[in-house]
Amino acid sequence: MEYISVAASKFHDLIDYLERLEVDASQVIADAGLTVSQLQNLKAGQGLSALHYSRLYQAAVKRLQDKATTIPWAAGLGSDLFEFLCHALISASSLGEALSRAERFGQATQRLTGHRVRLHKQGALARLHYDIDTENISPLLIPPGWPRASSLTTVARASGLLLWHGLSGWLVGHALETYRVFVAAEPIGASYTKNLQSAVNAPVEFDARQNCIEFPAAALDYRLVQNHSSLQQFLDESVYQLTSIERQPSSISAAIKGLLGTDFSLGMPSFGDIAERLHLSESSLRRRLLSEETSFQIIKDQVRCESAIQQLGETDIKVNDLAELLGFAEPSSFVRSFRHWTGMTPKAYRDNLAASSYATTSLSEVG
Repeated sequence: MEYISVAASKFHDLIDYLERLEVDASQVIADAGLTVSQLQNLKAGQGLSALHYSRLYQAAVKRLQDKATTIPWAAGLGSDLFEFLCHALISASSLGEALSRAERFGQATQRLTGHRVRLHKQGALARLHYDIDTENISPLLIPPGWPRASSLTTVARASGLLLWHGLSGWLVGHALETYRVFVAAEPIGASYTKNLQSAVNAPVEFDARQNCIEFPAAALDYRLVQNHSSLQQFLDESVYQLTSIERQPSSISAAIKGLLGTDFSLGMPSFGDIAERLHLSESSLRRRLLSEETSFQIIKDQVRCESAIQQLGETDIKVNDLAELLGFAEPSSFVRSFRHWTGMTPKAYRDNLAASSYATTSLSEVG
C-alpha cells in the first residue's frame, strides 16, 4: 500500500472544528484508532499517514450525522447516504451508467442531502455538474466564530467536484482525464487553487456560472474495474483511496484498457475503433502510445492475460469457454498465448493455484 502523508495541521483543523461544535473530539479520535496525545504532539508541518486522516474524517462524519442529515463537505463523503450511493453504483457496467445512476439517486435524495449530480454529454465533451444548496446548510454544522465560515460555499462546491472526480477515477481504476473544472463560487486563495488544480490535473476557473467538471465523453464508456469486495475497502478508507487514485496520472493506456473491458466474445475492438471512440486520429493515438512506451497489441495482451488470470482463480469456467470469452477463435490459440504470457498452460496455472491454496489451508489448520 502506497504511503501518503497528510499535514498535521489538517488533523488539528478537523479536531478544532469538532470541538467548536461541542462534539466529543477525544471519542472521535479513539474511534479512528488514534490517541489525543499522538496528535497533540505533532507540529503543524509534520506529516501523518493519510490512512489515519481517512479514519479520523470518517469517524467525525459519523458523529456529525447525529446533528444534521446533510453533510456539505465532499458531497457527503463518509455518511450513510454516501455509502448507500456507492452500493447503487458498483454494479454498473460502465462509468456512464454509474453516473446516470448517481443522477437518479440524487434526484431521489436531494431533500435529505441538499446536493445532487447531473450528467450532460454534447459530442466529444461530457460535463458532470455538482449542485448543492449552500443556503440551507444546517447552522448546527457552522459553529459561531468559525474562521472558515466565510469560505463555506466555495469549499462545499469545490470539494463536491473533487469527490466526484476522484470517485469516477476509482471506479474505472485510474485518474479521470479532465479538461477543465468550473467552480460556481469565489476563489479563496492561491494555495487552495493550486491544490485543487494539482488534484484534478486541469485548469480551475472560479466565479463560474456552472459548477462542473469537463472531461472526454469517451470516458463514459470506460468499464468499471471495482466490485462489491473492493467497495468495502473503499468505504473503510475512502479519503485515502481517493487521494491515492488522484496521484495516479491519467494515461492513454489506461483509457484504452477501460474501453476494452473484459468480455471479447463478440470480438476485440480494432485500433481504428478505439481511436474513434477516443476522438483521436490513428496516427495521434499511435504517437501517444509510443510516448508511453507501449502499443495496442501489448495492451490487448495485458487485458486478456489479466482477465484470464482472474477467471482461472475466481471461477470454474472451462478453458474452452474462457478462450471464447477472450475472443480467441480456437482454444489452442488461447493456450499458446497464455503459456507465452505466464510460462504455463491455463490448466497448470489453475492446478498450481489450487495446490497453493490447499497448502495454506493445511498450515493454518496445523497452527
